[in-house]
Amino acid sequence: MNTAISPEQAAVAYAGYEDLCLYIDGEFLKGGGRREQDVFDPATGKAFARLPHATRADLDRALNAAQRAFQTWRHSSPLERSRILRKVAELSRERAKDIGRNITLDMGKPVAEAVGEVVSCSEHCEWHAEECRRIYGRVIPPRLPNVRQMVLREPIGVCAAFTPWNFPYNQAIRKIAAAIGAGCTIVIKGPEDAPSAVVAIARMFHEAGLPPGVLNLVWGVPGEVSEYLIKSPIVRKVSFTGSVPVGKQLAAMAGGHMKRVTMELGGHSPVIVFDDAEIDRACDLLVGFKFRNAGQVCVSPTRFYIQEKAFDRFVARFIEKTREVKVGSGLQADVRMGPLAHDRRLPAMAQFIDDARARGGKVEIGGERLGEIGNFFAPTVLTQVPDDSLVMTSEPFGPIAPCVPFKTVDEVLARANALPYGLSSYAFTTSTKNALAVQNGIESGMVNINHFGQALAETPFGGIKDSGIGSEGGTETFDGYLNTKFVTQMD
Repeated sequence: MNTAISPEQAAVAYAGYEDLCLYIDGEFLKGGGRREQDVFDPATGKAFARLPHATRADLDRALNAAQRAFQTWRHSSPLERSRILRKVAELSRERAKDIGRNITLDMGKPVAEAVGEVVSCSEHCEWHAEECRRIYGRVIPPRLPNVRQMVLREPIGVCAAFTPWNFPYNQAIRKIAAAIGAGCTIVIKGPEDAPSAVVAIARMFHEAGLPPGVLNLVWGVPGEVSEYLIKSPIVRKVSFTGSVPVGKQLAAMAGGHMKRVTMELGGHSPVIVFDDAEIDRACDLLVGFKFRNAGQVCVSPTRFYIQEKAFDRFVARFIEKTREVKVGSGLQADVRMGPLAHDRRLPAMAQFIDDARARGGKVEIGGERLGEIGNFFAPTVLTQVPDDSLVMTSEPFGPIAPCVPFKTVDEVLARANALPYGLSSYAFTTSTKNALAVQNGIESGMVNINHFGQALAETPFGGIKDSGIGSEGGTETFDGYLNTKFVTQMD
């Protein structure tokens, strides 16, 4: 492992970093005595940029601009919305390399992953560009000949959105494209510790000709900004991606004002590998997916249930493939796993490991910090961990893979469903009977069997139980941004 990059490499990367700012009513704003915070490179611990926070006046200006813009944007042609979204998709592909590099500087993921995030999100813009032209109402056959009954779908109004640091481009563009495509306006607070991608998005919408006030970007102390925006009578819809505890707080706050919410919250995704699965293929796929973004993924596989006859073979190959994962600065071309995004995650990982050991668990590989500079933690595989251990009950959000055996389908489904989470799940089997049992029996918003096929622009993304409310993507994408109006008229 080589965690370091040279000072010269870092200096070149920092020189090309995004000019951080607010975006309110069509203007990019910074300075003016606003409070600022440092942005840190998790691979070096170095502060390399400053991010301005919105003042109370900035928040009021953003809200008022969004409210004013909504009066005209709500009546805009779907063709115009589609044109702007397609232009942003085009710009996104053109600038993916630079945006991706800056994401790596912000939160550490390998450049290839970061660039891939930006490129794939071009499809989200294109999908919403296509679907916004197909927001249909309907005519309901009346009971009387002189009555006409219609259902209209209308934009809900001003939206407030809050997005996380682990996929800073992906999570922001999903919410922005859905709101704008539906005819809504939006005030978005992105992640202060990974801000560059959201600023880049604002610049592209600005260049694509989005009218002032339709999109507004603010930064600040998360709790203060979210409370102010959610409680504003101007805001009619709240969308949040993040942790379960914070999501519950924001949903309760929004519910107190009868505001619509979309919540994409945390998970603790079970993986079920049956005896009849293609074990080597399953291992190879799962290692790559588990340590993607250092495990800092809400849909990361986090509880590995392996049927008894295949357990030893699976674990042996999983360890072998984990050993091949190169950890280092995400700016290095051959690195497959970068640092954790925050230094606070290092003691969190140690807590999971210590608890597992105290309960009889065995660390097969990893289990420790790597180096003294940067937030690097070794890819880790655990065995012999009980179901009530911390790593099996709380989302690790890091590069830890606990592997445990199971006997029967009914048993493993009961164990997989025992937690309050229900975001994503995975199964590997060559048996249609097992596959059907998982489809019908798993309590999860998304079920992937024999591959990872979720998070595409044309498919709904969302969870159940404590993992969220509503979906993003697919034909369901506009549901949370539209009101349903019934009209009946008698001649």
